[in-house]
Amino acid sequence: MSTERYGLLINYEFCTGCHTCEVACRKEKGLGRDKWGIKLTQIGPIEFNSDPMSRKWEWNFIPVPTDYCNLCKERVIAGKKPTCVHHCLAQCMEFDTLENLVIRAKEIGRKTTIYLP
Repeated sequence: MSTERYGLLINYEFCTGCHTCEVACRKEKGLGRDKWGIKLTQIGPIEFNSDPMSRKWEWNFIPVPTDYCNLCKERVIAGKKPTCVHHCLAQCMEFDTLENLVIRAKEIGRKTTIYLP
């Protein structure tokens, strides 16, 4: 890694809640059962309209990196992506420089978050 700041962009609009990021991270870091490098959180289901003919729901899964996350520094030095990004089945996670992630988040527009360790 150079002196540039790197981070993780999570586009949770497309996260399916599969937990693959959690499993891959735990295996990569050798974490125990009660420790998480990234933890999937669930918000919802939330009903927005009580009219039975036009009910709208929101249900989000949001992967949240913890203090154990160092963006897989060893993998990145070896030219690989962080393991959560590599294994994300929905491909809703991106690893890049902070500058590029901000540009990308603006392109996506909604339901994105950027994590910096």
